[in-house]
Amino acid sequence: MNASGQIKELKEKLNDHNYNYYVLNDPIISDGEYDTLLRKLEKLEKENPKLATKDSPTQRVGAKPLKSFQSIEHKIPMLSLANAMNDEEIVEFYDRIVKGLGSDRGLSFVAEPKLDGIGVELIYEDGVFQYGLTRGDGVKGEDITQNLKTLRSIPLALRTKELIPPKLLEVRGEVFIMIEDFKKLNEHRAKNEEPLFANPRNAAAGSLRQLDPNIAYKRPLSINCYDSGEIKGIDFNSHSSFLNALKSWGFPVNKHIKIINKKREMAQYHHDLESKRLSLGYEIDGTVFKVNDIKQRKMLGVRSRSPRWAIAGKFKAQQSTTKIKNIIPSVGRTGAITPVASLEPVNVGGVIVTNATLHNQDEVNKKDVRIGDTVLIQRAGDVIPEIVKVIQKKRPDGLLPYYLPNQCPSCNYDILKEDNEAVARCINIICPSQIKGKIKHFASKNALDIEGLGEKIVNQLVEEDIIHTVDDIFTITFDDLVGLERMAEKSANNLLSSIEKSKLTTFSRFIYALGIRNVGYHLSKVFEKYFKGDIIKFMNAHFDELEAIDEVGPIVAETIINFWANKSNIDIVQSCLSNGLKIDNKKELKSNKLDGKTIVFTGSLSQFSRSEAKELTESHGGVTSTAISKKTNYLVSGDKSGSKIEKANNLNVSIITEQEFLNLIN
Repeated sequence: MNASGQIKELKEKLNDHNYNYYVLNDPIISDGEYDTLLRKLEKLEKENPKLATKDSPTQRVGAKPLKSFQSIEHKIPMLSLANAMNDEEIVEFYDRIVKGLGSDRGLSFVAEPKLDGIGVELIYEDGVFQYGLTRGDGVKGEDITQNLKTLRSIPLALRTKELIPPKLLEVRGEVFIMIEDFKKLNEHRAKNEEPLFANPRNAAAGSLRQLDPNIAYKRPLSINCYDSGEIKGIDFNSHSSFLNALKSWGFPVNKHIKIINKKREMAQYHHDLESKRLSLGYEIDGTVFKVNDIKQRKMLGVRSRSPRWAIAGKFKAQQSTTKIKNIIPSVGRTGAITPVASLEPVNVGGVIVTNATLHNQDEVNKKDVRIGDTVLIQRAGDVIPEIVKVIQKKRPDGLLPYYLPNQCPSCNYDILKEDNEAVARCINIICPSQIKGKIKHFASKNALDIEGLGEKIVNQLVEEDIIHTVDDIFTITFDDLVGLERMAEKSANNLLSSIEKSKLTTFSRFIYALGIRNVGYHLSKVFEKYFKGDIIKFMNAHFDELEAIDEVGPIVAETIINFWANKSNIDIVQSCLSNGLKIDNKKELKSNKLDGKTIVFTGSLSQFSRSEAKELTESHGGVTSTAISKKTNYLVSGDKSGSKIEKANNLNVSIITEQEFLNLIN
């Protein structure tokens, strides 16, 4: 079989496996076998770039981070739903429908769970995914195509085995995160001393709004599809027939959706689902009832903000009351002091809660939280739930307002709060809690990735006065380790081997490992590209140079200047280097012919793929972007170029062909 046939066969296999996994919930191969097929397809497409299409399973990740999201208008507004707060209001909704239609003849409803996620719209033309939007304000949404493509459960090309896709299909759904996946995500963030997400919905929203799609790809996002926008080329008589079509095209549809014919069944469905909500594995906050017949929907019409033919039945909030036993200040690796409320254990939505973060002093003041207060706790799949409010009527006399201490609870050093920050910080660089946090971060997966150097070992090393700063990791000896509690000789040797292995690293990993405030992993990659892996140039960069770098603002620039102004940070870097750490700049430039140039590619490219275009640009010192701006130097135009041509002309950006681009670098 030739390459074209192999690629076609692999794409069909991978799409079928996605369908089995996400739609039928019946996988027939392991994740490892799936990845093997995907890598085989990637290899074939790399060898035959002209055969790579945008609906290929390989095209889900790899796009360059965006500078911002574009706003696009929905062809049909994504309206809100009116709420029913109890059984009576659900019954009233049914009666209004019957009155509006003049009869209950042929009346049925589609009942479904109301997922607590983020509404999105997916647009397909001739069965191929074109772009996707957030709900936004209902009239306009943000273009989050790159992030939506990272969800394997969203088909890039629709299945055509049972039903031919229409010319235009707009599918609406809810992106969410399973509760177990959310817990694991927050556990991972806690280990890396990253801020915890408040709940699965916030985590899903934050993931979809990442400018770098590689971050969204690493987040455990799921989707259920349940409605339509504009459709051209096919008509549906009922909503249930549309949902069946969605499943046949490869979209995940919630298994708890049900057709209801009688009034009494509506309240029963609502109660049944509320009783199951804790066992579903994902968060829902109510039920939705929609008239099934499309003609009846048109007869009923819509209000300015919501359709008359649908309603959302709301569940009771998952809340409980408890008492605050104490408020304990916690110290993070950057010196941030976070007040944490210690609670009398309470069951909230099936989970025993003992702690709740209060974030900062401003939050404590705003809610007027005091030790001894009775408070309302709200859980939304949270690892550390939030305090909703204080129940003032139950406050005992004599309770005093809570204030963070003036001295750090870890080292007794003064705490400082900048005027422009809500967070108070310990400014002692040898604070034990900060040292532990910094070392844990330095050894974390996205940093030096030192396997075996976990929280318990770090705590012992600091408490035994063996290490004081991150560079001390490279001076740890076998004798240091075997003297620790529960550290066997084999474990000690394995850890020393892992430390030695970590000495060969990259610029971006090392910069991220240093824990510079406001410089996450993505920005460390930006600096790696700009400074071409030269740590000395980065250390000596002045404010104006840093601020001029794309994606770097004045706050980040000032933070970096302040970081290098502290001589101890420079000493740590020099100590790491003198102890054998090497920065490996694997991607050496072929030339600097595109140095400082920003290139945008548009249309169908014939001489190279998008990924190859990106590699070519970067190997000659340039950067690629997906959006035209004043900073764009060249727009490389292929066949069927779209609106970017007009925008480039308006901004006086040079428009060149693929061959002219190759002439630039050759």
